[in-house]
Amino acid sequence: MSAVEQVPIGGRSFARRVLHSPSAAAGSVVVLFILAAALLAPFIVPYDPNLQETANRLMPPSAAHWLGTDGFGRDILSRLVFGARPTLLLVLVVVLLMAPLGIAVGIFAGFFGSTIERILMRVTDIVMSFPRLLLAFAFVAIMGPGLINGALALALTSWPAYARQARVETAILRRSDYLAAAEMVGIRGVRLLWGHVLPLVLPSAIIRLALDLSGIILAAAGLGFLGLGVRPPTAEWGSMVAEGTQVIFDQWWVAAVPGLAILVTSLAFNLLADGLRDILDPRHG
Repeated sequence: MSAVEQVPIGGRSFARRVLHSPSAAAGSVVVLFILAAALLAPFIVPYDPNLQETANRLMPPSAAHWLGTDGFGRDILSRLVFGARPTLLLVLVVVLLMAPLGIAVGIFAGFFGSTIERILMRVTDIVMSFPRLLLAFAFVAIMGPGLINGALALALTSWPAYARQARVETAILRRSDYLAAAEMVGIRGVRLLWGHVLPLVLPSAIIRLALDLSGIILAAAGLGFLGLGVRPPTAEWGSMVAEGTQVIFDQWWVAAVPGLAILVTSLAFNLLADGLRDILDPRHG
């Protein structure tokens, strides 16, 4: 099936297909659980995540503290739930900046071609030639640590892959009878790109985005681990792992618990992405 034959999936049909895909269903359940826990964090955590009780520092898991306490006596379970908030917020900001920028560059380059394509794709190649994670770390080091700066750094280094993919698909569509017919009835310019090119480019972009989400989570955790993420004492999974490494041989749970949260979240997004590929990509399933 060609790119022109891909049509957007209706809401109910799409939800049905997700439920019938084991990997997509499993990933969706875990992702929704994490999102719900993050949104309802103030109402479900047993303690203030920033409350320090030095008398209870480095306590093992118990009835009072289900996942133990860290080096400052803070409840790890409470910090784990609250720590999902900055991680997911950073992922959301990156997605809202990265995917639209890359898709827009790719569509303009593929549709207009000529000089515009050469300029846009050379810029894309330059950005893509740098190691993404190292470039993001450099940006954060220059701009300073923080959630927004980390999101901007990751977004500005992650869009080229979407641009190249969208450019190839748009170039194929530009020569298709589908767009020729649309132009014959008077649909041109932005209306043509928005209403006829974008819907056909989106499915593959969504698949790539879902596959990239786990990598973005790991990158966000890496920023936090190196102290380039949110500022203390705000709970964040990467910084929690960094704190736990100082006592990992004696109080292993301090680092293991947030590390496991990162693993489970990344796995859930990978499962969801695998299911979405089967649903949205006609070459699979």
